[in-house]
Amino acid sequence: MKYILWITMLPLLLSACSKDQKVTGASIERPAYTVIVESTSEDQSNEYSGDIRARYETSLGFRIGGKIIERLVDVGTQVKKGQILARLDAADSGLQATAANAQLQLAEDEAKRYRELRDKGFVSQSILDAKETALNSASAQAGLAQNQQAYSSLLADRDGVVSATLAEVGQVVTSGQTVVRLAQDGKREVAIAIPESSFNSVRVGMSAQVTLNAIKNGTQNFPGHVRELSPAADPASRTYAARISLDNDSANVALGMTASVKINTNTKAGTHKNLVSLIPLSAIFQQGDKTAVWIVGADHSVTLRPVVVKTYLDEGALISSGITAGERIISAGVHMINAGEKIKPVDNGITQ
Repeated sequence: MKYILWITMLPLLLSACSKDQKVTGASIERPAYTVIVESTSEDQSNEYSGDIRARYETSLGFRIGGKIIERLVDVGTQVKKGQILARLDAADSGLQATAANAQLQLAEDEAKRYRELRDKGFVSQSILDAKETALNSASAQAGLAQNQQAYSSLLADRDGVVSATLAEVGQVVTSGQTVVRLAQDGKREVAIAIPESSFNSVRVGMSAQVTLNAIKNGTQNFPGHVRELSPAADPASRTYAARISLDNDSANVALGMTASVKINTNTKAGTHKNLVSLIPLSAIFQQGDKTAVWIVGADHSVTLRPVVVKTYLDEGALISSGITAGERIISAGVHMINAGEKIKPVDNGITQ
């Protein structure tokens, strides 16, 4: 009798357990990382790190090939225009000059003798013309040999400082091979690299502020502007090379100093700075060709809301519309969330 009673009550007990499980499962809230949206300025400056370079930097090399027998400068040496930087072994060029001078002397003697013969009528004018032509050719060859001998000395073409030496004594170099790199005196610039995410916001002519920490009298700021921006990205780093020109030169600005550059992307002076929202890139939910974010309500339920992205930066995405400051959004795992689901907000590892 008892056995029959238990069999009769078993379906009812299982049904009750199933209902309890469903209620319990519905009350479970999944933890999710969230952030509070804050407003920021759309025209905020972008900051980059770079180093001081010379506006003009020249790669110097010998105009002839040969073996270097002397290098008179090192990196950091201050040089003046016309100063000798290095020398080649001039033995061969000296022999060539001697031979050319001998040929010139012979041509001069023959031309003189044939002029006298022409005056006496012993030779025709055409023969004298041939000797005169040979004299001109020998004179040109002698001048060329003298130039080649002079090219065995590498001279500085401007005042400046040696920024690199690329050849050593005893090395055989070819014509035009860079031996010394010379940074010319004058304007100084900052070489920086612009990431792909900021390339469209930087333009030539934009104002910038350069901060140097290695100045003798402490940190110093210099006004500047974007002078040059490469149209092609570096194939290795995928960044765009840019040059920031210092508007006010200073004798304390040395080559190689580390500089911090802030570029003002607000091209129109006095324009109103619109407020936008900066959110993590991981908070973006791509729904087809539309962009959205998960909004966390007061009851911890989530809803998907479309937003408009102003631009993408390294530190996040600037949202121009769709969310307001003070709202809470899901910052990670956005593709694991379902509409209407309730979550436990977690900020910086702390459950709210």
